[in-house]
Amino acid sequence: MKGPTLSARPVVLLVEDEPFVRMAAADALEEAGYDVIETAHAQAAHEILQSRSDIRVLFTDVKMPGPMNGLELASLVRGRWPHISIVITSGHLDPRRDVLPEKTVFIPKPYGEQAPARAIRALLA
Repeated sequence: MKGPTLSARPVVLLVEDEPFVRMAAADALEEAGYDVIETAHAQAAHEILQSRSDIRVLFTDVKMPGPMNGLELASLVRGRWPHISIVITSGHLDPRRDVLPEKTVFIPKPYGEQAPARAIRALLA
């Protein structure tokens, strides 16, 4: 089995359990110049992170199925892969800055089509 092909474009790991929201965000990010890896829950995202070294950004929803939510995933990523930039989104809560991992951007839902790409550009600048 071959490993993942490393991309010249920044790679974003998109974690969103709502299929239509995930599809729209992935399309917008790809149009903005990012390669996107999509998954519906944090456990799958963790497995992807363990197998790939080219991920530059985690874009995750907070509330999703499974034993780990997006805030827990973000904390895990900050501790284990500190070079990965993090964008967290939610339509159910607006977390206080002190519960977000360091160097994390929060975008409330619903967000505009360009909001994820703007946040990622700012983090990678």
